[in-house]
Amino acid sequence: MSEDCIFCQIVAGEIPGRTVYEDDDVLAFLDANPLAEGHTLVVPKEHHERLNDVPADEAESLYSTLHEIVPAVEAAVDAPATTVAFNNGEEAGQEVPHVHGHVVPRFEGDGGGPIHGIFGSRPELSDDELDEIEAAIDERV
Repeated sequence: MSEDCIFCQIVAGEIPGRTVYEDDDVLAFLDANPLAEGHTLVVPKEHHERLNDVPADEAESLYSTLHEIVPAVEAAVDAPATTVAFNNGEEAGQEVPHVHGHVVPRFEGDGGGPIHGIFGSRPELSDDELDEIEAAIDERV
């Protein structure tokens, strides 16, 4: 637990949260500043700042919970779809340095867009550049 982390404080019960799911490893609660009705955050109970810091067994629990939460949230608010996203690091928009998945209900005409809408222009990459990136990622996995 990180003493100055608001999500750790919610997990510990020091700050109230509207909990919708809890097990030994994961807590899910309504976002206090929702982007849509039913916007839910899914967090590992252990403090980890980035996805790559989460041990594999905890990552499995996190995904398993998301797998259950997504249809429950959609049904609860009669949403035909959801956007499920992680901001992984401050530069990606992560405001609370504790891993958390957003489950944001989506509705026709809600003004939101696909993840592609986050970015302005796209890089123009040659086949050689794409091959280099592919190899660099592959050797690190």
